[in-house]
Amino acid sequence: MKTDMQLQQDVMAELQWEPAVHAAQIGVEVRNGVVTLVGQIDSYSEKWRAEHAAQRVSGLKAMTSELKVHLPHDNVRTDATIADAVANMLAWTASLPANSIQVMVEAGWVTLSGDVEWQYQRETAADTVRHLMGVTGVCNLIGVRPSVSALAVKSDIEAALMRSTHADGRTITVAVHGTDVTLSGTVHDWAERDAATHSAWRTPGVRNVVDMMTLEH
Repeated sequence: MKTDMQLQQDVMAELQWEPAVHAAQIGVEVRNGVVTLVGQIDSYSEKWRAEHAAQRVSGLKAMTSELKVHLPHDNVRTDATIADAVANMLAWTASLPANSIQVMVEAGWVTLSGDVEWQYQRETAADTVRHLMGVTGVCNLIGVRPSVSALAVKSDIEAALMRSTHADGRTITVAVHGTDVTLSGTVHDWAERDAATHSAWRTPGVRNVVDMMTLEH
């Protein structure tokens, strides 16, 4: 098991390894295995990448982010301009159904709502707008419409976990209630945890995934 100092050094090294992140602007605090990122950065895209880089480090129990986005003057846009850009980007994304996503922008923070058929479409919508100039945050409230039975969802997820090279389907339990999926059991690292949750989200009809898995150290 890593000490707090080792974990801090590993997170700092991972941030430096991520080319889209200015690691010198980010402080890393660790207490009892819980990592906190602090500092001020220039874009929401960089904030998102920094948070995901930290989560890749093994031994991390939990993470909080106190990173603040402060846009350079040249990158500031009005909410109306951002909303127009977001709507256009979503309309030009071929994998998204037309007129299925609603957009609201307040102080640069983009909120997406509506319904799509697949989780990858939900993720694509957020990915599409995350890197736009002027965006200070993204709240993804897009839902996934159910299309199959709970039994079929459970069976599909368990089969996907058994096929996965990154997740051990033998140590993960899948419970389905309506369109909600709960994953429990143990995983060895964050990569395995992500692989398991992604397998669940990729299953048709899933609207919510509850992660109850624990990291085995």
